[in-house]
Amino acid sequence: MKSSYTQSVKTEIEQDLYYCRELTLNTLAQLELEQFYQQAHPDFSPIGWHLGHIAFTEAYWILEYLGGFPTLFGEYKRLFAADGLPKAQRQNLPSPGFIRDYLNLVRDRVLDYLNKAPVEQQERLWRWLIQHESQHGETIEIILHLLGVRTPQKQFDLPPAVPQMVKIPEGEFWLGNEDISAQDNERPRNLVYVDSYNLDQYPVTCAQYHQFITAGGYDQPHWWSESGWLWKQSHAITQPLYWQESLINSYYPVYGVSYYEAQAYARFLGKRLPTEIEWEKAARWNPQTQQQSPYPWGEQLPDPSRCNYHLNLRQPTPVNAYPLGKSSTGCYDLLGNVWEWTDSDFVGYPGFVSYPYQGYSQTYFDGQHKVLRGGSWATRSWALRSSFRNWYYPSVRQILAGFRCAS
Repeated sequence: MKSSYTQSVKTEIEQDLYYCRELTLNTLAQLELEQFYQQAHPDFSPIGWHLGHIAFTEAYWILEYLGGFPTLFGEYKRLFAADGLPKAQRQNLPSPGFIRDYLNLVRDRVLDYLNKAPVEQQERLWRWLIQHESQHGETIEIILHLLGVRTPQKQFDLPPAVPQMVKIPEGEFWLGNEDISAQDNERPRNLVYVDSYNLDQYPVTCAQYHQFITAGGYDQPHWWSESGWLWKQSHAITQPLYWQESLINSYYPVYGVSYYEAQAYARFLGKRLPTEIEWEKAARWNPQTQQQSPYPWGEQLPDPSRCNYHLNLRQPTPVNAYPLGKSSTGCYDLLGNVWEWTDSDFVGYPGFVSYPYQGYSQTYFDGQHKVLRGGSWATRSWALRSSFRNWYYPSVRQILAGFRCAS
C-alpha cells in the first residue's frame, strides 16, 4: 500500500509535469515552420532541436536510466543528445508533427512508469527533469526574441522608480540550498560572512542606462575592462542588443546587455556589480528576524502578484511594478523580469558533488563563466528561487539579462 507521502509526491510531480509540458506544447503550436528550423544565432540551437532534446532527455533519464526500458528512436540519439552534433548541424530536424508525437509518446510512457516508480528514492531526479524542461523552455523564448517575436508592450500607470540604494548589514547567512529541488551547483549550504554593502533597490532602468549611452560610455575605454573593451571594439557594440528608443525614458529594466556592458556602466557611476553572495543575501536574508527564506518576500510560492515570471506577460515590466515581491531588505524585482549579472565566477561551493552527471555544472567551473541570478519573465516557476544560479560567458548578451549595482 502506498504511503500518503509517496502518493502526494507522485501527484505533485504529475501535476508539475503536466503544467510544464502545457507551456512547451503551447509554444510548439504557435511556431511558424521557419521558426522551428531556423538557427537564430550561432550559440543557440534551433527551437525544434530544443523540443526534441526535451523528449530525448526525459526518455533517457526516466525510461532508460530509472525504468530500464529500451531506447526510443535510437536513430535520433546523436541529433538530440547535448553532446551529439555541433549546434551548426542541428537544423536537419524531423517535422514539427513528429516532435509533438515524440514528446507525447515519451510522456505517456513516463506517466505509466511514475504510477509504479519508487519515487521516494527518485524524487530528486524527477524534480531535476522538470527544471530541465523549464530551462529549455526559457531558451526557446530567447530564440524567439532573437527572431524578433515580441508581445505588444503593456502599459503601466505607476509612480516613478526613483533610483536609490539600500544598505545590507554585515553578518552571516546560509548560502545555498539543499531542498529536494535544488540543483547540484546550489549545494551544499555554507555559512558565510558578508561585510555590509549597498545595493540598488531596482534593476538598472532604460532611462538610467540611456545616460551612459549619451555620455559616450561606449566610446570611452576607461570605463571598460581590458577584455570588455576588446570585445566591444571587435564586435562594434554601441548599445544593448534589445535596445528600444521608445523606452529611453522608461522605468523598464535595460536587458540584452553583456557582463562587460554591465560592468562598464557600474564603473561609470563609481559603483560595481554585486557578488553572487551579496545578491543572494539581499534576496533571502531578513536582517530584522535574522532568518532567511526561499523567496525575497518570504515562504509563499511565486504568483503573478509578486513578480513577472512563467511567461505570464511575455515581456519585461517596470522595475517597481511588484511591490508585493519586495524583499525584507527593501529591494524590488529580485526574482523575475530580467536576469541579473553578478561579478562572480561560476564555481562549485565547498563540498560540491555533481548531479545527475558531471557535465551538468562542473564542466563550466572553468573560470570563464559569470553567474547570473534572479530569473526573467520567461523563467518557469520550477526554476525560480533566490538560490538558483545561471551562468554564461561575459560576452553573451542574447539572454534576457540586465543587472543592478552595488557599492
